[in-house]
Amino acid sequence: MKLNKLKLTDYRNCKDLELDFEKSKVLIIGKNAQGKTNILESIYFLSALKTPRTSNLLELINFEQNSVKIELDLIKSNTEIDLTYSYNTEKKRELKVNKIKSTLKDFKSVLKTVLFSTSDLLLLRGAPQDRRDWLDRAISQIYPAYDDRLSKYDKIRIQKNNFLKECAKIGTVNDNLLDVYNEQLSITGSNIIYIRKKYLREIEKIAQEKHQTISETESLTIKYDCSFLENEITEIEEIQKAFKESLEERRIEEIRRCQACVGPHRDDIIFYINNLESTKFASQGQQRTIVLALKLSELDIITEKTGDEPILLLDDVLAELDDIRQNYLLKSINQNTQTIITSVDTILFEDEFLKDVQIYKIENGEILI
Repeated sequence: MKLNKLKLTDYRNCKDLELDFEKSKVLIIGKNAQGKTNILESIYFLSALKTPRTSNLLELINFEQNSVKIELDLIKSNTEIDLTYSYNTEKKRELKVNKIKSTLKDFKSVLKTVLFSTSDLLLLRGAPQDRRDWLDRAISQIYPAYDDRLSKYDKIRIQKNNFLKECAKIGTVNDNLLDVYNEQLSITGSNIIYIRKKYLREIEKIAQEKHQTISETESLTIKYDCSFLENEITEIEEIQKAFKESLEERRIEEIRRCQACVGPHRDDIIFYINNLESTKFASQGQQRTIVLALKLSELDIITEKTGDEPILLLDDVLAELDDIRQNYLLKSINQNTQTIITSVDTILFEDEFLKDVQIYKIENGEILI
């Protein structure tokens, strides 16, 4: 997969920006708040139709305008494809693939990306929600229907919460209706947990090797932390059975608190180095090594599952890595992987690396000629 041309119209501070990607390595340099991250965000957005930076899509629109448009030309499996996304202040969205209106599912199946930003380096120190978001975004890149399952689960969970609040107001609970909600949650939730655990087993195998290459003597393991589930349980039927039992055990608590207290929306991912929990015992450098190994492993998994090399987006991340991790990251990038990097300047890069890199400078949302 290779990007050819990107055009942004009123995307944040990029009012009218065009970029041609002539090489496999592209470096965008500029001071902070000039639009570097906006460029990478827009590319990632076309692959996921969401962004880690905000849940309010109106923020993507330049504050002086009423709509935003992203246009991207790319080559996938020797076929030229153009993607167009537009959104306006009335919250109306239009998706087009090759000038033809597209469904959300078909649109998201075209472009695959891996975004590695400075915020990712804080993944292990963040809240469980941050780690769930990372995992869900990674899974969605290879299982497009996964987002639908998440949405369905959240819809049922919210309906159950609202139902329990109404029950609290009238002072009685319709047990039959609560059973229906719990049954639906156990079905959709166990499916999500099953996919998450499966993905983590796959990425763990790849990440362990990459992690050990950097750390030399340290061993990485990953655990999916679910309150009602033993780690060795992997079959979906067993997961659903344990889920239903936990819902029953905490039935009174959920009624009292008027909310769903168990399920994939409460789970976490725990990383261990030499069997010690990394959030408690690992240094900052060790934690960053884990994240680096995870991001590089995402590339391998997407390539293996889809047959296409994803686009790697590195957003100011090199400045936060030491020399050893910088060199490992840059040398680990496959020549077939188109990589777009943002940085304040070129000082972090060796002359040999810069020989075959296309460099752009950005200022106030505009590319300097």
